[in-house]
Amino acid sequence: MRSQAMNGNPPAEPTPEGAPHMSSVEEIVQSFEEADAQPVDLSGYAAEDWFNFGLFWLMTLLVFLQFFTRYVMNDSLAWTEELATYCLIGVVFIGASMCVRKSRHIQVDLLYRYLPHGPARALSTLVDVVRTAFLGYAVYLVWRFIGIVGDEPMTTVAWNKSYIYWLALAGFVLMTARSLQVTWQNWRNGYSILERPAAFDALDN
Repeated sequence: MRSQAMNGNPPAEPTPEGAPHMSSVEEIVQSFEEADAQPVDLSGYAAEDWFNFGLFWLMTLLVFLQFFTRYVMNDSLAWTEELATYCLIGVVFIGASMCVRKSRHIQVDLLYRYLPHGPARALSTLVDVVRTAFLGYAVYLVWRFIGIVGDEPMTTVAWNKSYIYWLALAGFVLMTARSLQVTWQNWRNGYSILERPAAFDALDN
């Protein structure tokens, strides 16, 4: 440290205990190259994920087009704002099915920390059944809603709003199907995310 100070260089900072030590820039670069060399795993994504990905980018394009025509060309395209809003509706409902599949909706698991295994398993199964029944009933309600107001026209485009309602219906159908799948998996495993949240966190890492 004294020789470094005499040469005009600041003394090296001591390495904290337990921290990884990088002796050279080459080792730091090599660590990034090793991380990039790992293959990308896309097996955790389902069909609705890719559909929602495309719908999100369509919404992004419409928002950009709205911004460009309004603030750059000073001649706004009114239909872009309405269609972007409808794309957002699709992203919400289709995206909700992704959350059901991964059990990522808001949930309270504090009670399960204090319950014995038997009552916790029964209560968790009841939650799965009630969730699935609610989503199935929502499918019926949206279906009825489409039959009543499905012919309502859009404001700026010569289409009717049934296209948007069908997206919402598809989202609830997917949520119901994924809820049934999650219920069956929880039954086979003998626990759910409410009982063992750490086990599900490990699957995402």
